[in-house]
Amino acid sequence: MRYGMVIDLKRCVGCQACTVACKSENGNGPGIMYTKVLDQVSGEYPNVRKQFVPVLCNHCKDAPCVRVCPTGATYKREDGLVLVDHNKCMGCRACYVACPYNNRIFLKRGKTKEGYYGKKLTPYEAVKYPEHQDGIVEKCKFCVDRIDAGLTETSCTQTCPADARIFGDIDDPESKVSRLIRSRGGRQPLCEDDTDPSVYYLD
Repeated sequence: MRYGMVIDLKRCVGCQACTVACKSENGNGPGIMYTKVLDQVSGEYPNVRKQFVPVLCNHCKDAPCVRVCPTGATYKREDGLVLVDHNKCMGCRACYVACPYNNRIFLKRGKTKEGYYGKKLTPYEAVKYPEHQDGIVEKCKFCVDRIDAGLTETSCTQTCPADARIFGDIDDPESKVSRLIRSRGGRQPLCEDDTDPSVYYLD
């Protein structure tokens, strides 16, 4: 088994529901986003086209972040999830530099004390912020807590109103994600880097 995600660019409407769902699930502070939606404009007036491109950690099969981590804090599970052990991370940011997708976030000192409304944390922030640590690197976890609890969808895929994100086992040829990749010619981002990402995009 290898968990992966398919993102249908024809369906994404740029509503940012996935971004909000991810922040709610993980309790991230201001400016910290494991997933976000980029705007891409092409063409010239009057033939201008706007496309929305969701981005997140690609949970690569051959992840450069895992190879360069000097403490073993960044590791890959058998199900394909690339995770960070916060107790081992020393904040050297080697993984941050090695990631060709720029999908890692370094938590500066004091970042986990800063709420959306200043120093006084809301009750929700007071519960979620202790899960984060200053001076380390974080990223999308493919909602590992949900998966380990037996749920079959990540927070972002469950929330997407346009069904633009699909999560599943990309090693299973009969799974929905595998069938979409085959039938719609799913492509991996920066495939020339030979990282074999677990995220595929459909044009």
